[in-house]
Amino acid sequence: MKQPLTLLIPCRNERLNIGPCIESAIAIADEVLVADSLSSDNTVAIAKSYPKVRVIQREYITSGDFKNWAIPQAAHEWILLLDADERATPALLQEIFLELSRGPMKDGYRIYRDNHFMGHRVYHGDAKTDSVIRLFRRDACRYQGPSDHGEIALPASRVGCLKGRLLHYTTWSYNHLLAKYNRYTSLQAQQWADSKRDASYFNLLVRPMWRFFREFILQGGFRDGKIGVQQAWLAAFYSFQKQARLWELNHALEQPIPPNADYQDFSERKVA
Repeated sequence: MKQPLTLLIPCRNERLNIGPCIESAIAIADEVLVADSLSSDNTVAIAKSYPKVRVIQREYITSGDFKNWAIPQAAHEWILLLDADERATPALLQEIFLELSRGPMKDGYRIYRDNHFMGHRVYHGDAKTDSVIRLFRRDACRYQGPSDHGEIALPASRVGCLKGRLLHYTTWSYNHLLAKYNRYTSLQAQQWADSKRDASYFNLLVRPMWRFFREFILQGGFRDGKIGVQQAWLAAFYSFQKQARLWELNHALEQPIPPNADYQDFSERKVA
């Protein structure tokens, strides 16, 4: 008999993704728990149109913090966690069903992702070896690590690996991608600044170039053609942007306010 499973989906303003995400895995789920971080579109209404769905809501701080808040609220011991831009494949669902039926021997299971860039599959670079722990025991697993890229912390001996894969549609536009980069790099830079780190010449200059070389040459990104070129430059830019924002926090001067200027303070606005 299969052990019951909660499908957990953290999301915010995912009206285009929430339905396909739920549909990809609802067949195996005994509960669908949508953890919504105060969406302003109709994400919640779409989610509630599906059976088995329960919605919980709270303000978003970071990804790991938000997921750690949601995980204990799952009704069942076993959780399959999908981000809204991910889809479970039929082969993965079948493998999860068999694993939960025979009795899992591990506390968490790593799943590889087939990453897509603006709808196109990416085969090389960091995407080639991208994997995440997404099937896990509710009471044994929590996210740890910096910024929005924390991972579930488990001893290697307690982690298995599934053959079935997730489809990951990371971005559909540069507007979407750059908004995510702004959020991720701001959070990371702030954490570094809080720990008294500063941007060095090496990290501003050499590390981004190394990221491009590793992604495009060593990891074979050139085999993905123009997509590979973009992925490698984006990896380099992401590395640079984190360091540049760290320099900004530590050294940037505030712009003087002319006495005759209409002034509105935007400093407390959150990055989209």
